[in-house]
Amino acid sequence: MTKALRMSRLFLRTLREDPADADVDSARLLQRAGYIRKSAPGIWTWLPLGLRVLNKIEAVIREEMESIGAQEVHFPALLPKDPYEATHRWEEYGENIFRLKDRHKADYLLAPTHEEMFTLLVKDMYSSYKDLPLTLYQIQTKYRDEFRPRAGLVRGREFIMEDGYSFTIDEKGLKQAYIDERDAYERIFKRLDLDYVMVHAVSGPMGGFESQEFLSPLAIGEDTFALAGSGKAWNVEALKTPKPARIDCSETPAMALKPLPEAHSIDDMVEQCDRLYPRDDGRGWKQSDMLKNVVLAVKHPADDEHDGKPWREVVVVGLPGDRQVDMKRLEAQFAPAELEEAGDGDLKTRPELIKGYIGPMVLGPQARRRDGKHDVVRYFVDAHVAEGSVWVTGGDEDGVDAFNIVYGRDFEADDVVEATEVREGDMSPDGSGPLSFQRGVEIGQVFQLGLKYSDALGLKVLDQNGKAVPVWMGSYGIGVSRVMACIAEAHHDDKGLAWPIQVAPAQVHVLATGKKEEAFDIAEKLVCDLEARGVEAIYDDRPKVSPGVKFKDSELIGVPLVVVVGRDTLENGTVELRDRTGDNAMVIPVGQAATLISDRVHSLQV
Repeated sequence: MTKALRMSRLFLRTLREDPADADVDSARLLQRAGYIRKSAPGIWTWLPLGLRVLNKIEAVIREEMESIGAQEVHFPALLPKDPYEATHRWEEYGENIFRLKDRHKADYLLAPTHEEMFTLLVKDMYSSYKDLPLTLYQIQTKYRDEFRPRAGLVRGREFIMEDGYSFTIDEKGLKQAYIDERDAYERIFKRLDLDYVMVHAVSGPMGGFESQEFLSPLAIGEDTFALAGSGKAWNVEALKTPKPARIDCSETPAMALKPLPEAHSIDDMVEQCDRLYPRDDGRGWKQSDMLKNVVLAVKHPADDEHDGKPWREVVVVGLPGDRQVDMKRLEAQFAPAELEEAGDGDLKTRPELIKGYIGPMVLGPQARRRDGKHDVVRYFVDAHVAEGSVWVTGGDEDGVDAFNIVYGRDFEADDVVEATEVREGDMSPDGSGPLSFQRGVEIGQVFQLGLKYSDALGLKVLDQNGKAVPVWMGSYGIGVSRVMACIAEAHHDDKGLAWPIQVAPAQVHVLATGKKEEAFDIAEKLVCDLEARGVEAIYDDRPKVSPGVKFKDSELIGVPLVVVVGRDTLENGTVELRDRTGDNAMVIPVGQAATLISDRVHSLQV
């Protein structure tokens, strides 16, 4: 029996009160039960019990990675600037990475992820197609300068991650490696007894052309995913709106400009249209009849066309007046650029944009055709705007709006984008029926990176014909510390944690209760017998601690099986065995206890 798991010597202090700043159950209970301690916002110290759980999660990951032939490496967390500058991610990450200089004023960063380093390592060591396919992975601490860390281990500034990378000679090999890795991730989450939903996702700053996320469906999640009747799921950022049918506008009158004073909002427009310009069909005007044009600022990373400096662009997005902009969905389509609402300074650079009365006629293709200029604000429309749809929108004059303006007849767009919040009941991308929504925590993601990093960093090998060709790459990641938080979030009750046996810090919690030395001697022998049978146990051997305190600590710590050695043991020669939840309680003879408890442990592990 490991001495560290005797509670009289275990480095552990449970808390009776919730930490004041714990905003989710997992953060509250992991601190109270003595698994982690807060060092700073988003930064955590791992205590012995926490490390035991973490190590078990990592062991499952390693076993499944080895099952697909992946080999483990380990990179430093402190990395030089140059590789990240070559892939433009030094700028693209913006304020989300920790940057620092050494004593020689050289630039470094604390790695948020390691694509560049894996790519350069393979470039340094491999040169032939005969060396491929190859899959490498590591379990490493990552760093991101989160603006507002929250939810304990779910979103921190320092976190533990498994990241893997596949290297293949062609796209076919990449797709097979992607499937192998995705399947391994599914086995990992099933073994950890963690519910997950696999959803279509966007690649974001990682790049690439195919990605899927694993989300644990929890109310604390920051991600919203959409479910279709077909069983398919999408992160809302990756959701594609089915193209709306073209509307016949042949009977629609010509566009007309009409006064609509002081109509600076959609509600104002509806009210004034009803009062000043009643519809011929007798129904009232609706927000969905209005096309609102939202001005945004695109913050582009540095590029060669702009002297290696970041630059800012004003764009306008048109969307139905009854829908709201979803900045995360929209920003995903402009990545690696960032988006924000345009300010007064942006509007001053574009005097053609009349605040409150911005219309499409001074924007995009129609403005370029009319004026023959290239310096025209780019114009985008949301995917819900159907060709032939009729709108009321800004007339590009103060106090004037355009009526009967038709998309495809009177104006066009530079592109169609997913700009609006998705609603309950919207049609799924696969057309299988209306969507429903849930919240989830991202626990893993897989990417088909393609050639992005190989091209940027010059990773090539000689093919069968002796020709140098770029290597196809995939990238895969599991948030290890986040997975632990999600397991805790999903497996607890009002008394404390209730770990699945696969990851619990021990399989059995033995409590010696009462004041008589004989009970402690029996418990000691039982613990040794369990260890001899390969059963992990925590032994509460603390003298002069009341049974009530021991029971509460046991419930808080959350080991799956609890054995009580006490008065009944001395009087009747029996111990009590029960689940952490209090279910399946049974009284068993001391002489058979080690065997029966071991059998129970093994049955739970199946």
